[in-house]
Amino acid sequence: MELEIRNLTKQYGKKMAVNHLNLSLTKGVYGLLGANGAGKTTLMRLLCGIQAPTSGRVTLNGRKIEVLGEDYRKHLGYLPQQFPYYPNFSALDYLLYIAALKGLDDKKAKQKSKELLGAVGLTKNSRQKIRTFSGGMKQRLGIAQAMLNDPHILVLDEPTAGLDPKERVRFRNLISAFSKDRIVILSTHIVSDVEFIAEKIIMMKSGKILHYGKPREITSEMRGRVWECVIPAEKAEQYASRFNVSNLRNVENNETILRIISEYMPLPGAVSVEPHLEDLYLYYFKGGNE
Repeated sequence: MELEIRNLTKQYGKKMAVNHLNLSLTKGVYGLLGANGAGKTTLMRLLCGIQAPTSGRVTLNGRKIEVLGEDYRKHLGYLPQQFPYYPNFSALDYLLYIAALKGLDDKKAKQKSKELLGAVGLTKNSRQKIRTFSGGMKQRLGIAQAMLNDPHILVLDEPTAGLDPKERVRFRNLISAFSKDRIVILSTHIVSDVEFIAEKIIMMKSGKILHYGKPREITSEMRGRVWECVIPAEKAEQYASRFNVSNLRNVENNETILRIISEYMPLPGAVSVEPHLEDLYLYYFKGGNE
């Protein structure tokens, strides 16, 4: 299965939300990174056929998705940032309702709904009304509904928003297990989530692709730009305001270790360290929203 993007463009007035993108996606997990306004959500909506491009095309196995129509949507699972739900429905009733909309027969709908409620840790809450759910529980239900039709293409927009650390681990394990022979595209501001599970990273800024590749490959350009230095704890705030700091941790003897992103040695005694994906993200996005 191949999802191909060719010269894909979406323009709103003078703003180019997606700017002539070219990508070829096959099975695997793709992490979509970028600050607010980078064009991530617009790209996802274009891939799902929710919006029409200004120019360019998206094809599945060589056929345009708008021509495939319902045949394409059968392959697709989508979780938007704000997914619609009915507050007075129970979790199980909601999944059965969505399953009906997706064309699943009754027997398969019940089986799949119960299976997914278990996978996202909501079995005990299956008869509980959604209006009583916490934000994290609603998000887990949203993930379940996106997977109901066993999609070959799964698009998740900020799926870990509202999840606590334990829930995020469960989500990562679920996606890793689900991704075999499928295309999974997920957008998040929590860089560590995609660093753990994404085979490839798509980093966007101002509607364009800054980087595309395996996490280790795209972070290689940061070698020699990430430093750690030990400073007196009372100076931590002062230095944090001066430098692009990706991490700060207190240690013994009233000292603090700063992880600083800088083209040059930021302070005497600073040591060059191996870069992480989050360092690359902060290098490009600390100062702006695009």
